Amino acid sequence: MDRWTGRVAVVTGASSGIGAAVVQALANAGMIVIGLARRVERVEELRQQLSKQAAQRLHAIRCDVTREEDIVAAFDQIEQQYGGVDVLINNAGIARGGINLFTPGNADPLRQVLDTNVMGVVLCSREAFQSMMRRSVDGHIVQVNSVVGHTVPAFASFNIYPASKFAVTALTESMRHELRIEGTRIKVTSISPGLVRTEAVPSELKTGQTPILEPEDIADAVLYVLGTPPRVQVHELTIRPVGEMM
Repeated sequence: MDRWTGRVAVVTGASSGIGAAVVQALANAGMIVIGLARRVERVEELRQQLSKQAAQRLHAIRCDVTREEDIVAAFDQIEQQYGGVDVLINNAGIARGGINLFTPGNADPLRQVLDTNVMGVVLCSREAFQSMMRRSVDGHIVQVNSVVGHTVPAFASFNIYPASKFAVTALTESMRHELRIEGTRIKVTSISPGLVRTEAVPSELKTGQTPILEPEDIADAVLYVLGTPPRVQVHELTIRPVGEMM
């Protein structure tokens, strides 16, 4: 991680769960970290859990990744205040339960999942790429994907969620090709966790004997892929809790 010391990382969905763990890990590793979130006050509160030095490296910008104007404004602000983006962690994502593909009147919640999980990834990656290219930075884009982006479980609900994560898997490969064709050495990585203890997971799955990962496990994976030598691109990293059935 030494080559990233003092460089700028942007983390979407930074207010809780995996995003909160990642912003803290990156700030502790010496990066300047900008957490994008709708609940920006929760990102600010994370400073209290950091050392004084790391807390000074963590900043927050309000951004709803379903709104292109929010994304463009946030990245413009980052360019002006911090000089640009070196690392992007596309972590923002949602899963909507209690609804399936055949539920009448389901268009709005389905669209919200796709706008967050797919278009948010595309648009944030676009803005980060432009920043990296303007400054000739060999940066890194990391997608927080899911194991359901590779296999579809028999959910009774959440059924647009695997489709959105399959899209992230395809987008990661498409970005790899585009970055290669452009002649860049910008890396792109998909990290696909199994079940993680976050606010999005129903409470009954976070108790008892259900195998589950902690957000810090995914933050450790982010540090690992960022810490690989410039010649190495970890394209896909799958992380499951021991004993997971999915």
